Amino acid sequence: MGINLFSATETTAFGASNHLPGTFRTLPVIELASVCINLTLFLVFIFIVSARQVVLCFGRIHSLKDELTRSSAAIRHRDGEAIRNIVIGKDYKASVFCCFYVLFIQILVLGFDGVGLILREVKNSDWAVILLPAAQSLAWFVLSFSVLSCKHRAAEKFPLLLRIWWAASFVICLSTLYADGRGFLSKGSGHLSSHVLANFFVTPPLGFLCFVAARGVTGIQICRNSDLQEPLLLEEEAGCLKVTPYNEASLFSLATLSWLNPLLSTGAKRPLDLKDIPLLAPKDRSKTNYKVLNSNWEKMKAENPQKQPSLAWAILKSFWKEAARNAVFAGLNTLVSYVGPYLISYFVDYLGGKQTYPHEGYVLAGIFFSAKLVETLTTRQWYLGVDILGMHVRSALTAMVFRKGLRISSTARQNHSSGEIVNYMAVDVQRVGDYSWYLHDIWMLPFQIILALAILYKNVGIASVATLIATVISIVATVPVAKIQESYQDKLMAAKDDRMRKTSECLRNMRILKLQAWEDRYRVKLEEMRSVEFKYLRKALYSQAFITFIFWSSPIFVSAITFGTCILLGGQLTAGSVLSALATFRILQEPLRNFPDLVSMMAQTKVSLDRIAEFLQEEELQEDATISLPHGISDVAIEIKNGEFCWDQTSFTPTLSSVEVKVEKGMRVAVCGVVGSGKSSFLSCILGEIPKISGEVRICGSAAYVSQSAWIQSGNIEENILFGSPMDKAKYKSVIHACSLKKDLELFSHGDQTIIGDRGINLSGGQKQRVQLARALYQDADVYLLDDPFSAVDAHTGSELFKEYIMTALGTKTVVFVTHQVEFLPAADLILVLKEGRIIQAGKYDELLQAGTDFSTLVSAHNEAIEAMEFCNLPSQESDNIDPLNMLTLMTKKIDSIGKTNADMAKKKVQEGVSPSDLKAIKEKKKAKRLRKKQLVQEEERERGRVSMKVYLSYMTAAYKGLLIPLIIIAQTLFQVLQIASSWWMAWANPQTVGDKPKTSSMVLILVYMALAFGSSVFVFIRAVLVATFGLAAAQKLFLKMIRTIFRAPMSFFDSTPAGRILNRVSIDQSVVDLDIPFRLGGFASTTIQLLGIVGVMTQVTWQILLLIIPMAIVCLWMQKYYMASSRELVRIVSIQKSPIINLFAESIAGAPTIRGFGQEKRFMKRNLHLLDSFTRPFFCSIAAIEWLCLRMELLSTFVFAFCMVLLVSLPGGKIDPSMAGLAVTYGLNMNARLSRWILSFCKLENKIISIERIHQYCHIPSEAPILIDNSRPRPSWPEEGTIELIDLKVRYKESLPVVLHGVSCVFPGGKKIGIVGRTGSGKSTMIQALFRLIEPTAGRIIIDNIDISTIGLHDLRNRLSIIPQDPTLFEGTIRGNLDPLGEHSDQEIWQALDKSQLGEIVREKELKLDTPVIENGDNWSVGQRQLVSLGRALLKQARILVLDEATASVDSATDNLIQKIIRTEFKDCTVCTIAHRIPTVIDSDLVLVLSDGRVAEFDTPGRLLEDNSSMFLKLVSEYSTRSNGDF
Repeated sequence: MGINLFSATETTAFGASNHLPGTFRTLPVIELASVCINLTLFLVFIFIVSARQVVLCFGRIHSLKDELTRSSAAIRHRDGEAIRNIVIGKDYKASVFCCFYVLFIQILVLGFDGVGLILREVKNSDWAVILLPAAQSLAWFVLSFSVLSCKHRAAEKFPLLLRIWWAASFVICLSTLYADGRGFLSKGSGHLSSHVLANFFVTPPLGFLCFVAARGVTGIQICRNSDLQEPLLLEEEAGCLKVTPYNEASLFSLATLSWLNPLLSTGAKRPLDLKDIPLLAPKDRSKTNYKVLNSNWEKMKAENPQKQPSLAWAILKSFWKEAARNAVFAGLNTLVSYVGPYLISYFVDYLGGKQTYPHEGYVLAGIFFSAKLVETLTTRQWYLGVDILGMHVRSALTAMVFRKGLRISSTARQNHSSGEIVNYMAVDVQRVGDYSWYLHDIWMLPFQIILALAILYKNVGIASVATLIATVISIVATVPVAKIQESYQDKLMAAKDDRMRKTSECLRNMRILKLQAWEDRYRVKLEEMRSVEFKYLRKALYSQAFITFIFWSSPIFVSAITFGTCILLGGQLTAGSVLSALATFRILQEPLRNFPDLVSMMAQTKVSLDRIAEFLQEEELQEDATISLPHGISDVAIEIKNGEFCWDQTSFTPTLSSVEVKVEKGMRVAVCGVVGSGKSSFLSCILGEIPKISGEVRICGSAAYVSQSAWIQSGNIEENILFGSPMDKAKYKSVIHACSLKKDLELFSHGDQTIIGDRGINLSGGQKQRVQLARALYQDADVYLLDDPFSAVDAHTGSELFKEYIMTALGTKTVVFVTHQVEFLPAADLILVLKEGRIIQAGKYDELLQAGTDFSTLVSAHNEAIEAMEFCNLPSQESDNIDPLNMLTLMTKKIDSIGKTNADMAKKKVQEGVSPSDLKAIKEKKKAKRLRKKQLVQEEERERGRVSMKVYLSYMTAAYKGLLIPLIIIAQTLFQVLQIASSWWMAWANPQTVGDKPKTSSMVLILVYMALAFGSSVFVFIRAVLVATFGLAAAQKLFLKMIRTIFRAPMSFFDSTPAGRILNRVSIDQSVVDLDIPFRLGGFASTTIQLLGIVGVMTQVTWQILLLIIPMAIVCLWMQKYYMASSRELVRIVSIQKSPIINLFAESIAGAPTIRGFGQEKRFMKRNLHLLDSFTRPFFCSIAAIEWLCLRMELLSTFVFAFCMVLLVSLPGGKIDPSMAGLAVTYGLNMNARLSRWILSFCKLENKIISIERIHQYCHIPSEAPILIDNSRPRPSWPEEGTIELIDLKVRYKESLPVVLHGVSCVFPGGKKIGIVGRTGSGKSTMIQALFRLIEPTAGRIIIDNIDISTIGLHDLRNRLSIIPQDPTLFEGTIRGNLDPLGEHSDQEIWQALDKSQLGEIVREKELKLDTPVIENGDNWSVGQRQLVSLGRALLKQARILVLDEATASVDSATDNLIQKIIRTEFKDCTVCTIAHRIPTVIDSDLVLVLSDGRVAEFDTPGRLLEDNSSMFLKLVSEYSTRSNGDF
């Protein structure tokens, strides 16, 4: 219809229009009817809504209290239980689409007609034209959102008013269509207008809506089945029951982000905690996103198994809706951002006195303001949207990597270390998530270029073609740079992986590094790895500086080419066209400058996606490796038919071959054999862990597995035992009893609530093993697979465990146990003897003994050891040489300690007399008190309040004492001054209007402009190079300081700090310092100077603007302070919540066989999802808070800009230079973007600087004693004799923890063999740690050969002592590197050590000999073999004092006897301290020290102790003998 919809003759055909007053006479009757009907229905709608509110309010006031309670309860019951699930049908979706489509068309017509009126002379009568589209837009706005509200109200029928409105609209549409048809026939194409076209395009959707109105059904189905929806994670619900208000926020609340107000208000009053942060909406939770992405990934893998699936495509398929929704905001934002540059030329013309219609200045000011307002609102929604999209992708990918880590096969696992897998999650997943910021740049860049070219064509004509060519050249120039960047990124990531793998290994094995005094050597290795990483980091940062220079120069290059071409072609530039072009270039500058980031980010993301995809496609454990049958289906519990298995599938010799086993239900099966015969592999084949080459494995019922190397989770003892099962008090007590844990728990000040350190660091070897056994027993499985469970416990505990655990608690279960303890074999129903991966004998004990061969060899080795015990009943001849005075002192000590023990016993008996109810009350009080006491492992520390200025200063002075900072600021200031000068020059030198004379020649104009512009880009290059140089130096200095401090930290730090926390700092926080902070600091400085430049230009033209800018600055600073109170704490919580995810990752990957053995993958997956949500909750609030602040800042600057525009329009003509006013507007257009970027860069800098704060914490860890003390160094030959004196030694692990050793005093004479025995947890290993000064004594002294060890350097001490520790440790590398990491010995010496430690033949058989690889944790060598490597290390070191801490626990009796003979021969002149649970290992010692509860119980020769009937040692020997005879 439009302005020429009906001619005058047609109008008179509807006679009534002649009687209409004023402007309405020009409107056709149908249009007028449409306006009236729509406005009437709108008023009815408003009346109904208002009336409903009044009735509700009235009802609340007058209804009775009990009725209200009943009705509300009924409603709650109805809503909560009946309506459980809502299904949205296609009809409803189509209705919503049709409404919004019609609304969009009406707004388009309104905009078109409005702009048409503005751009030509307007008569009063013409304004009536926009009346119809305005009324229609209002009506359809109400209709569209009324339809949307039906979904929230779960309405099954549309409201009656809505249906009448749709029907009336369709009738009007048909009538108009008929009138338009007649007009078209009479006038032809002259009748066409915006209204005619709009009516034609809305007819089909209105027809559909009329049909829907007739039916009345919405298409929303409500399912009332209460079982449809399962609850989400229970553990998440427990902490915080409120879901984020974002989930159900109104449109206004979403647009203004005011749903965040309650949280920010809390944060302003006090520091926020995790419990203050609401839960995520179900659609934002990790579980939801993981399920979507995983199903798409699996679908793609299934569709074409031969083709490699694309992870990027799977992500796009999963999250395309979010991306598309975001694209709408991005597109709209781009569109309105070009409104300002387009209209600047009109504005300059208007100020120059060229007015085209009345009030043109105010109309232009209004359009400028509206465009900036829309730009501000869409920017915030767009940015929040990309952050949420990135958050969803990160959660889903992290969960997928975790799940894969639990399922990956052993062969594939060798290609990915724990450190690498942690890196996939910590670095690669993060990078893929961050790419969401760049997602729309791919299509937005061409869109922006097209819009820019259209504006430039209007201003400079055909010269815009030169702009296009220059832009293309700028973009193409980045391709080679991008390739260089990608190669640097690849190398940087690979170097980071290597460093993280080695760091992870060092942290895991820090105890052995300190015991062997190797920590400096491994720290240097790490520093060398960092220097390789640093080399690529330097290249990456300097290439980034070069890219920055190119892309700050590219807009200047493009503008110079454009203006130059225009002048050469003879076109005349005016101030208006130049300013319009400059504003366009400034907007184009952003995407062009972001293009290198886009290319670089695409390269980085591709690398990360490829790495993750490669890991996700690794081989998983064979699904058919074992056939699991339900419990009770068969009497055969385990059956292996013709099994052949191999860890390394490329190897020709299988690990296990010709395995034929049938285990009946309830049988006890023992597996024995020499070291490396394949015993652990046999259990692995039952679990399905080892790749199956052929055969069949069946297992009936559920399984529980106890590994040889104890795997303990972080958490308390109770959580480790329950392992996800619900607490059953009676069952729990019986498990504690069966595993002999009751006494241990009493010794702990927190009982079973004691938090276990990283990898069970604060438990002894025996305690860890028994916690593992308790975990297995509590699961109440059908089949138990136990890998050498008694090796780490003493004789008494071992026999008690066998009796209570295997014979009683598991009496009715099927048990397969690997053991080296021959004494347990007679009780087995079936014994399997393995040799070189084959079952060479199977049968009962007596049958196998009669058969002879290998089994009888094992038994005879054990019998030899028992016989060796008998000769000790005679007094030892050597005992006569021991100083009797010393012995007297020691016997006195023994009596004292026995006295104390008796007193303790009496105390206990008194307590036993207390009534059960009193005992219960005491226990509860004690428990509450215990929980308040400090544990070994504390919550991760975090600073509170503002980031200290010291942190900023420490960073800024870290490189070149801060001298580069002023140079960076000067370079940036000069850049900004030259930029403004170049713009000012172009505005001043060009004529005001087309006819005016230019102030300079064309050549001077362009040369001065180019000199100023390119001069500014040189300073950008200088700034970028200075920032990169500063960042590199500071990052390296902080890294070296942190790593050196960590390696010098006392062992107590590693005991109480989970490795995940340290890895978090050396991985994520260090990455932030390397790549993020220098640029954040440089960016903040540059944005501050740019903002000052904009304000300067604007105040130069209209000084009155200062009246607004000063209060605005005060409000901005207040808001920023209000926001930062919450933001800082949110970022700190985010950093802390990241560590548990990394910890669970590392822990779960290490214990994957145990987790799979118990079938607990789902629970761990659920735990991981819960931790991800705990991390995402504060992260989501943190990103929303940034947008909340930016929105308010930008709105303020938009109003300041509008005020400036109105001022310029209001000033009388000639009072102001139009070109300068235009320059002010050009810069003003950029003000809100700069202001939000300034705030954003400051907030992100403060948030990122928290990484420095966290690194700073680890740069100030208290150090252990000095490595060397120059003025107190022992003689090179020290210790000559090896005499060790312990004087009143008291030791505790931490100030807040109880004393472990209570005044131990004794002397170990030089050159003697000392056996140290005692029950598990009696303090044996603690004494050894004190000897090596891993723990410094609280009181007392240790003297070796007359030197107090506390007076010399740690390396002087530890280098002169040698140890074979309880947990054998191998480092990734080679056998040579493990035996001699410092490179001090020749190959010949290494071979001799290997031969002596019984490994020579095994290593010679390997292809690479001494360079045979050792994988992470030494997993390609058996535990026994690892222990023999530790023996080899000791043989090479040849120290005068040797400590054996359970050194032969993991080897068979024959190998143990052999090792003891080697030690007696090779260390005959040395002091050898042996801690052992096997009595034969210590029975031939010169002296035996018996410890009990951290005190010396006995210390004498074995002969004398065995003569004393009250001796504890005699009791231990008797128990071992009884056990050895199989008497349980």
